[in-house]
Amino acid sequence: MAQLKITQVRSRIGTKQNHRETLRSLGLRRINDVVVKEDRPEIRGMAKTVRHLVSVEEVD
Repeated sequence: MAQLKITQVRSRIGTKQNHRETLRSLGLRRINDVVVKEDRPEIRGMAKTVRHLVSVEEVD
């Protein structure tokens, strides 16, 4: 199954509480943190919520 590589590229300081909680649930704590998650609709939805704070790449 395909996977997504999610990298936090911007700080969460000054963002909405919802966005901070989404980053935490993805496992991202600081700038340049990287997590690899399975490509599922739930994960894509979370990444879309914080798309201005992260970059997403598909990994095989």
